[in-house]
Amino acid sequence: FLARLSKDVRMQVDVSENPKDIVALLPRYDVLVLNNCTEMTKLFDKQQQQTIRDWYRKGNCIVALHAALVRQTKWKWFNKLAGCDFNSDSEYLEARVVVDRKNKNHPTVRGHGLSFNYKADWTNHDRTVTGLPGFKVLLRVDESTYEPVREGFIKRGGKAMGKDHPIAWLHENEGGRFFYTELGHDVRSLNTKFGRQHIVEAIKWAAGKRSKKRKP
Repeated sequence: FLARLSKDVRMQVDVSENPKDIVALLPRYDVLVLNNCTEMTKLFDKQQQQTIRDWYRKGNCIVALHAALVRQTKWKWFNKLAGCDFNSDSEYLEARVVVDRKNKNHPTVRGHGLSFNYKADWTNHDRTVTGLPGFKVLLRVDESTYEPVREGFIKRGGKAMGKDHPIAWLHENEGGRFFYTELGHDVRSLNTKFGRQHIVEAIKWAAGKRSKKRKP
C-alpha cells in the first residue's frame, strides 16, 4: 500500500526492511515512514539510532504507523518524541472517531465532519499525549462505542484509556516534525477514502517546505 503512494504524495517512495539500508540512505530523504516496526532497539544499534536522531534534528520528519509505538521505551529519545508506548489493543472493530475541534482543518482529518464511524484495531497507550508540550491531538476514539481491550490483553492486565483516547497526533520539536496514527496495522484501515487522505496528507505535512525534491 505505502509503496503505491508515490503518485499521490508526488514524491519518490522507496521501501526497505534492512536497517542498514535505511540509515545509510537516510540523508537523501526528508521523511522516514516507520511502518509497524516494533522494538526498534532490536533493529537499530546505538550508532544507527544516533544517525536517525541527528537526521531528524536537521529538520527532517518521521511518520509512524500503529505498532511503531510498541515496546519503544528502551529508546528514550524516540519514546519522548512519540509521547507514549503500547499497553494493549482491540479487535478490528468499528468505533466513533472524534476530530479535535482545534485541529479540524488539518489536511489529515479535514472534510469528514467532527465525528464519524471507522474500522481499525485500536491501540491503548500507556498514557495520553494530550497536553504534552509541542503535541497536537488530531483524532480521538470514543471507547463507549466499541470494546477497547481484546480478550487476550484483558487476561494480561491490559487497560483501556478512558474518555481521552488520542489516536492521531503531531509533535514538532528539535527542528523536526513527527506524526503518529493508530491506523495501518490492518491495511483495510488505510485502504479507504479517509485512510488514504490521512496517510498521504500526513506525509505531505511532514515534508512541509523542507525540500523541493521531497522523498519519503
